[in-house]
Parts: sequence; C-alpha cells; structure tokens
Amino acid sequence: MKKGIFNLLICFFVLGCMQKKTEKIESERYDFFPVEKKIQSWVDQGYYPGASILIAQDGKIVYEDYFGDYSMDEVVYIASAGKWLATAAIAALVDQGKLSWNDKVNKWLPAINGEKGTATIRQLLSHTSGYPDYQPQGRPRDDYQTLPEAVKNIIDLPSDTPPGTEFHYGGLAMQVAGRIAEIASGKEFEEIFQENIAVPLGMTNTHFVPVDSAEGHNPMIGEGARSTLHDYAQFLEMFSNDGMYQEKQVLSRASVLEIQSNQIRGAKIKQDGYVERVRNLDHKGIYGLGMWREELNDEGDAVLISSPGWAGAYPWIDKRNNIYGFFLTHVIPQTARRKGFSSFYSSPELVEVVRDIVHYNNQ
Repeated sequence: MKKGIFNLLICFFVLGCMQKKTEKIESERYDFFPVEKKIQSWVDQGYYPGASILIAQDGKIVYEDYFGDYSMDEVVYIASAGKWLATAAIAALVDQGKLSWNDKVNKWLPAINGEKGTATIRQLLSHTSGYPDYQPQGRPRDDYQTLPEAVKNIIDLPSDTPPGTEFHYGGLAMQVAGRIAEIASGKEFEEIFQENIAVPLGMTNTHFVPVDSAEGHNPMIGEGARSTLHDYAQFLEMFSNDGMYQEKQVLSRASVLEIQSNQIRGAKIKQDGYVERVRNLDHKGIYGLGMWREELNDEGDAVLISSPGWAGAYPWIDKRNNIYGFFLTHVIPQTARRKGFSSFYSSPELVEVVRDIVHYNNQ
C-alpha cells in the first residue's frame, strides 16, 4: 500500500513539473518581467488572442512564456516569417548541386522571357528581381493556386523594374523560386521542405499548407507556412550554429553565410523602409535571401537578422549577445486597424527589451 502511495506521489510530482515547464521557463540569470509586461499589454489591448515567446542564449533556453489562450502546441500561421524557412529549403537544393543562386529564371522556366526571364534565383529571394510585389487587383490570388498555376499567371505580368536595380518587398517572385525548386528536384515544395529542413530539425508541426481547406491550393512560398514555438526555435538553433543541429549538418556553412550576406548589391532602396523604421538605421545592406539584415557591424556583416511576419510572428538572431528568439502570435486585424497598431513594426521592439535586460544584468 505504501509503495502504491509513493508511486502515486511521484506521478503527481512529474506531472506538476511537466505542467510548469509547459507554462513557463525562466532564467535564474535574467529577470524577463519587462518582456512579459510588453507582451501582456499587447494581449490586454486586444491586438492578439494570445502569444508565446522563447529566448535562448548560448544554445540554451533562458526564457519561455505563454499568454492568453496560447499553449506550447499552438500551431500558428506565421506569414512572412516563413520566408526564412522557404529560402532554407531552396538552399538545401543548392547544397546538393541541383540549383545555383545565379541560375536565371529562363533556364528552368523558358516561358518567362524578357527581363523577368533574366532575373536570378538570388534576385527572386532578395526582392530585387523587378517582379511585381503581388498580383494586381482582379487577378487570381497568389495564395489560392498551385505553383504551376501561379507561374502561368505571372508570365504575362510586366516587370516593375529591371532585375537588380530596385529593392521592393513582396512575395510574388518567391512563387517563381518555389516552382523552380520543384522542377529541379522533381518534388512538390512541401516535400522539399519536409525532407531537407523539417524532418532533420524535428519540426513535426511546421508545414507549407493551404490557407484554406480546399485541396490542391498552395500557399505563397514566402507567406504560407504554419509553425509552433519550439519548431521554429529548432530552426533558429540550426541557423545560429552555422547549419549544424544536434551533430547533423542540415545546411552547409556556406549556404548559411550566403543567406545572411548582403544581397541588395547596389539596388535602390526606398526611404522609410523596414530597417530604417524599426532600428533607426540607414544602411544599404538591409536584406539577404529571405531574411532581413537589421544591424551590421563595422565590417558590414549582419549582427541582427530576422524574418518578421505582418501578423506578428518574429524570429531573430542577435549575434552581439549570442541570442536567438521567437515571438509567436497572430494579430486580430480588426482591432489592430482600429487602434493603428502594426504588429510588423511592433514585434521587433522585443529585441531592445531583451538587450536591456541582458546588459543590465551583465553590468
């Protein structure tokens, strides 16, 4: 009888520990109350139904928390935070020799000719290809088509600018890059992503899936992923470790460096862009491949990289402090519009909050 009671007490203890871990992991070194306060204020104002955040330093989780109705297993549509994931899947094909960053569109898609055909995969993924940002009003929506269908509806669109001359942020060109990846590999994009990124990283709940329930529909490659807090954190762990994850080389170090290197290459940048607004910095190397280069060091290397989504999801790597973090949420658009709140420009505030905490405790 005593043995049975003892075993029962052990079970309650283990379950209690598991529940505590699910709800919150806090660092003994840092007090993350300012982060908690910031996120809770957003939820309290009705911008988000819930949210979660994970912060790791030196490869170890130092803070994890959940707000509103979010839990550890919450699967969330992450919008443009998926651009980083999509680019990594294409980078895996480059590692395998199936693609080159400098391949031109017309090598794989001869039907796309003229200036659009001379754009490279590098330019498609850095928003310097000259393609329109999105389909014009009245045209088929990009997120409700298969990639072959999307390409058919891109063929007759005129270029906005010659390839390599201007940076303008959008998603249409990534549809073309995704279709090229399918042709080069002989597989659908979701299969490419699963085989090369999701499975090696154990991202069991991350998928490029349709934004609606209809079969055969394909999301925009740069805006259609769904993920969870820990899934995306595992991707950040890999990327911050030069492509290595749990002693497996998921991406080559060369690909990781290429993705985060300056891909603007002289293209004109409009004023009042993302980096200028969120970091108050005016530098020309703002974008890599599928991700932002928010801050640079004196040598021009990126020391703060990210891939924010319009709905609030914000993954970042802060090399100055050897930190990576992921803020997972999805905005309530009606409330945000009514109150003039931009999740795209607000989520990056968390970087400075975390830095202040780290710097205060290291003094």
